[in-house]
Amino acid sequence: MNITQKLNVPHRPGMRTIKTAFAAMLCAVVYYFWGRSPAFACIGAIFGMGTGTSDGYHNGGGNRLYGTVLGGLVGMALFRLYLVFVPDGHHTLLLALFTFVGVVLLVMLCQVFWLGGVQPGGVVLCILLFNTPVDTYVSYALNRIFDTTVGVLAALAVSWLWPRDGLAVWKKRIADWRNNFHASAHGIHPDLHDKPQISYIPDEEESAPADASQEDASPAADEPPARAG
Repeated sequence: MNITQKLNVPHRPGMRTIKTAFAAMLCAVVYYFWGRSPAFACIGAIFGMGTGTSDGYHNGGGNRLYGTVLGGLVGMALFRLYLVFVPDGHHTLLLALFTFVGVVLLVMLCQVFWLGGVQPGGVVLCILLFNTPVDTYVSYALNRIFDTTVGVLAALAVSWLWPRDGLAVWKKRIADWRNNFHASAHGIHPDLHDKPQISYIPDEEESAPADASQEDASPAADEPPARAG
């Protein structure tokens, strides 16, 4: 047994690995021509790639995206409040208290909107509170939100355009699009096409009370009319 077998090292990179690297490379290329740092976009692309489009969004990209948004908003609000007490923004013990409040708010917001966003949101929150100049904290938070969104969207786009089963998935997609197009062209809703129309037929239990009421009413009609005083 060689060292690769002992360490369980794969002999070649898998499809998910290639797609993750491609999404990160795509962000780096686009941001190169844009003249902008691709660091956070590449991080968002790596977080956003999962085993599929929905998996990547719910378990990876969504965590990074929502966490960055929530952490950025909480960090901007708290740092702006901190500048009221410390206008030059230098570090004091009061900032430790703001950190405690910020983490509590972030966790509570993530429990409402997106539970997996606590860790990436905490990263943005701490950077905003401790490592951002006073005059750029707003633009920093907005840029991180924007770059993360671009990276997550790039990962989801690569995952959708390059599915796991490849050609078979695209054949099914094209067939579905063609069927929906022909159905809509002929005025047929694809969800209702070729579905049998079922008429309502009452069962025996539903018809029993009406029959019983008729049977109860029939003897009364056979009785002789009451005599007048």
